[in-house]
Amino acid sequence: MTNVKKVEIKTVSLNTALIIGLIALLIGFFGGNIYNAYKLDSAGTSQNPSMNTPIQDSGRMFALEQQLKSNPNNAAAWMELGNLYFDANKSQDAIRAYTQYLSINPNNANVWTDLGVMYRRVGNPTEAISSFDKAMEQDPRHEHARFNKGIVLYYDVGFQDEGIKVWQELSKINPNFRTPDGNTIEDLLKNR
Repeated sequence: MTNVKKVEIKTVSLNTALIIGLIALLIGFFGGNIYNAYKLDSAGTSQNPSMNTPIQDSGRMFALEQQLKSNPNNAAAWMELGNLYFDANKSQDAIRAYTQYLSINPNNANVWTDLGVMYRRVGNPTEAISSFDKAMEQDPRHEHARFNKGIVLYYDVGFQDEGIKVWQELSKINPNFRTPDGNTIEDLLKNR
């Protein structure tokens, strides 16, 4: 007669498996938050600004608003506030902040471009185009102002020929300019 060992197989109930999975998720969540907390500098902001949380950005927005009440001519604070509102998709607030900045320092092509993008988001293509034109007055080779002006002309106001012309001018400045989807401006023009 052969010795046969009887093996007992234990199973885990579905409820137990779900609880174990939930515990593992919670450990991962809290562990990630603790890890992120160690990455914060002494000011309470991430070493990498793109890792700031909406709560951190909201707190920074509030602090800047308070600071600007006592020092409304602080151009850098207006620009930072505009950028935070831009990233938070608070277009009207970004327009207000960028407009205040530009009343102090009207020579910043990047801020004119960001203002134009915000005007586009709120459905005001006329002001968007005007802002892009002002950016190009400051910097005739400003690539993003040209690209965005072409977008507004082509898609928003239906002036496809004028939009293509703006993109062709951009192509002469930088034929390797990349659109947000990763294509070159040359590729964009070939597909029109």
